Amino acid sequence: MEHGTAWLQSSLIYLGAAVLAVPLARLLGLGSIIGYLAAGIAIGPWGLKLVTDPAAMLEFAEFGVVLMLFLVGLELEPRRLWSLRRPIFGWGSVQLLGSAALVLGVGVAAGADWRLALVAGLGLAMSSTAIGLAVLNERNLMATTAGQGVLSVALLQDIAAIPILAIVPLLAAGHAAETGSGWLGAAKAFGVIAAIVFGGRLLLRPALRWIAGSDTPEIFTAAALLLVVATAALMQSVGLSMALGAFLAGVLLAESEYRHELETDIEPFKGLLLGLFFIAVGMSIDFAVVLAHPALVAGVVAGFLLLKAAVLGAMARWMPVPLRERAVFVILLAQGGEFGFVVFQAALGAGAITAEASSLLVAAVALSMLLTPLLLVAADRWWARRLAAGDGRAALEEIQEEQQAPIIICGFGRYGQIVGRLINANGLSATVLDHSAEAVESLRRFGWPTFYGDATRLDLLRTAGAERARVIVVAIDDVEQSLQVVDLVQQHFPQATLVARARNASHWYGLHSRGVRHIERETLDAALMSGRSVLEAMGWQPHAARTQALRFRRHSIELLAQMAPHQADEKKLISIARQGRQQLEEMWSRERAERAARAQAARSGWQAEAEAGGEGADRHPDGR
Repeated sequence: MEHGTAWLQSSLIYLGAAVLAVPLARLLGLGSIIGYLAAGIAIGPWGLKLVTDPAAMLEFAEFGVVLMLFLVGLELEPRRLWSLRRPIFGWGSVQLLGSAALVLGVGVAAGADWRLALVAGLGLAMSSTAIGLAVLNERNLMATTAGQGVLSVALLQDIAAIPILAIVPLLAAGHAAETGSGWLGAAKAFGVIAAIVFGGRLLLRPALRWIAGSDTPEIFTAAALLLVVATAALMQSVGLSMALGAFLAGVLLAESEYRHELETDIEPFKGLLLGLFFIAVGMSIDFAVVLAHPALVAGVVAGFLLLKAAVLGAMARWMPVPLRERAVFVILLAQGGEFGFVVFQAALGAGAITAEASSLLVAAVALSMLLTPLLLVAADRWWARRLAAGDGRAALEEIQEEQQAPIIICGFGRYGQIVGRLINANGLSATVLDHSAEAVESLRRFGWPTFYGDATRLDLLRTAGAERARVIVVAIDDVEQSLQVVDLVQQHFPQATLVARARNASHWYGLHSRGVRHIERETLDAALMSGRSVLEAMGWQPHAARTQALRFRRHSIELLAQMAPHQADEKKLISIARQGRQQLEEMWSRERAERAARAQAARSGWQAEAEAGGEGADRHPDGR
């Protein structure tokens, strides 16, 4: 009974603190993460002392980070992840090794023992994956250059976890290197990764298909959580990052038909556990160390933030990260991270650093995580305004005054520009929104009145004039963001006609299921034009080739509409697709046969007429 009462009391404390602190922080414009951290400080050992063991909660709440990396993996198809290999191992290594080397050099120059300086460098070089990706998701910046850069560096840090943890014990005085056990650990790590990758590709989809066939939603949710827990446990068993294992599992399912269902099931758990994680971080700040050595702690925090910022600033110029996004990129990666706690704890256990040094470094990391949301707020209020006012870069300005154009184009890449040029050529005006600062700057040089902005923000759509717009064109590259814009428009601006671009069939299904009727697949007409050219090159008359292309277009759209209600049933989709293709081929085959028969009949008629005309010519006019 006492255990049950304690559990109930702890739940009341954590949930009550979050419910009070987070809305207040959001109201003040500080963001939800600051609210969670403040709640942790308030209820922790240095606040109201409602919780006295933050370490236990921190260990449990780290699973929120694991769930977040799984969801990030679901957004990255294997081909897209492969395309990020250079940023991950290139820029990720530059950040990790460059930051660690600078901290090591400054520490040794300041008179610290080289072992302590190296441990500090390795631990402080790591950034908070939880805060970084949470901020990117909250601000919808994951698809930007800065967002991809933060993700690449975070993945490299997770990959680097095992070699760093292997190095730390070697720094203890008098430690003898155990080469054999090190190679054995590395072999186990590679074996587990291979088992997750190859086993996942062979077994995950059939297993999920079998579970989904039970038509029991709660069991599918349990299976989704089991998948994440199992991969995390496998990785932890060989000393690798649990989050890295969950990320790999997510990537393996990024192309599966169960992706959206998995996201929907896991999202609520991720949000709640991440909140608990940030509360635990707030509780873990040791203010005794801070109060005992305030100048030293402040110096360590300011020092490693500036050193990492120097490395990241140079990286941002070379990558290159657009000027407007650099502040977010640098701030999110300059902070310390939760993995630093693990490094310092391992170093303390191995005797590489003292307990006092460990407490000081942990406090510095925790304070840097606390400062990160505040630095982001400062950057929002100072950096962006300075760019717009001081540098005169109109391309980076968001919309300040409400627009009046009857048309809004969301996304002005290669697709949106063609729509915009046609509209403009016919004397119509449009308000254009694009999320790429580089694209906006380039388009303004060519004379397009383009505004920098995230079309998934309701306030920005209102300022763009969505409440009076007659047509809203959704030409955004990212599928999820495109669907978010459609949902916002249908909920808040129902008077506007939606015209949407679909990147592929699944995107078309998502738009169609939302009631959008003006949908065009981006490659369909271009491919049909090429098909017409092929037919003409093979001897078809231009009008006949055009007619067949238009008929094929109509058939393709009708077939998609027929398949739309069966998206979750792969066998049904395949059956309908095959049946539709077979019907089209049979219909056109019959038409070719009929044309050939008519042509043959016409030739026979001409021949008979010619023969009849020849015989009459031999006769005398009077018939003799």
